[in-house]
Order: sequence, then structure tokens, then C-alpha cells
Amino acid sequence: MIEIKGIEKAFSGKEVLKGITSSFEKGQTNLIIGGSGTGKSVLLKCMIGLVKPDSGHVLYNGRDFYNSDKDTQQSIRREMGVLFQGGALFDSKTVEENVRFPLDMLTDQSESEKRDRVAFCLQRVGLDAAAKKMPSEISGGMKKRVGIARAIVMNPMYLFCDEPNSGLDPLTSVKIDELIKEITEEYGITTIIITHDMNSVLEIGDNIIFLYQGHKLWEGKSGDITQTNVAELKEFLFSNKLLREMGR
Repeated sequence: MIEIKGIEKAFSGKEVLKGITSSFEKGQTNLIIGGSGTGKSVLLKCMIGLVKPDSGHVLYNGRDFYNSDKDTQQSIRREMGVLFQGGALFDSKTVEENVRFPLDMLTDQSESEKRDRVAFCLQRVGLDAAAKKMPSEISGGMKKRVGIARAIVMNPMYLFCDEPNSGLDPLTSVKIDELIKEITEEYGITTIIITHDMNSVLEIGDNIIFLYQGHKLWEGKSGDITQTNVAELKEFLFSNKLLREMGR
């Protein structure tokens, strides 16, 4: 479980996050949505330690990340898996070398242990046959699956995904959503997803928070979101082509 309490952040005097409080449960896909510039990515960076909030708390199973010693912070970081928006693969490394990278950097596992773990993760995302390929030889959807395999190779307790469907066609997007949902439930991970994809919101949103101008204006489940009375959220939702076509 992850809890955020009163998170505030400003850059050059401009407030980006204004007292964000929420909790994210184990085994659920937790989505953060909102228009561009609403603070979604900054909130994610505050949660994973890339940006320090000006005030507030980020707790991982009760451990206050920013008020812990360096050893505890490092321990929490080792429990995180991150899927970056662009995939962030190393062009000079094969698929299996990309997935293995965190194991080389952060563990003292034996060669056979690393090999077995990488093979398992690639098989789990359906890419065992692509292990020896270079990133330039695989599709965008496959690159995202490599990113997922790398994100879970350390057996994370917490998985963060920044726009996992960015640049993908609708069918591939659905498959990525399904894969993330399956992995979250199968391994009991606390998953947080930054997304603009309304199909993701409607299909895998166990818990959703909506940010607007740095404030959290709404929180709830996908089944309730289209019934909202929050004007800003209604405008965000019904400007979306998918919802218009569904007549919601």
C-alpha cells in the first residue's frame, strides 16, 4: 500500500501540486488522470523519489520515504519497478540484456539466477522468442512489453507506469492494459498508472484520481466516473472520442 498525504510542490514560485492526499491499495491498478500540465507526472516523480515535495508525506507500507534514513530509502527504491513513457531501452543492448540490467546493477545474484529470472519475465510478457533481438528490431508494443519485463524483474512491490499506451495503436494498447492488470493481480503489486487513455480508465481503473490545476478534484472507481457531477471532470471525459462514441 502507498499513501500520499498533503503533497505540495512548486517550481519558481508556481504551485504545481496543492495538497494531494490519496491511498493506493495492493493488487489494484490505480490510475492518475487529468489534462496536460495538471501535475500528474510531477506527482509520480514525487512518489518515486525523483522530485522532492515541498511538504507532505509519501508512505510505503507505513514507511515515510522522505523522513527515513538512506538505507530505508534505498530499500524502498529496490521494491519499485518503473515503466517509463518512452520505454527507455538501451539501444545497444539486446532485449534480454535490457531486462537483466537492474539485476546486474542492484543484486549479487549468480549468472544462472539472473538468466532464469530474465527468461521467466520475458516468458511472462510473451517475448521469450525475442530475447536476442535488438530494440531496433522490434515493434513499439514489444518495446513496451520489454519495459514491463524489466520493471518486474526485481519482483517489485510497487509498479509505476508513465503513459504505458503512448504511441500505440488501440489493439496493442488493450493488450498492454490487460498485461499490466494481470501482473498486478497475479503478484499482488501496488500499481500506479499515469494515463490519458480513456479505455484504460474504463476497463482497468480499480481506483482513479483526477487532477485539475494541481488539485485532486475527484476519486473513485471506473464504474462511477461517468456519473460524476464535477464539471471539470465531465469536460475532460466527454471531450474524449471514445466516450462520445459510446454515448456516455
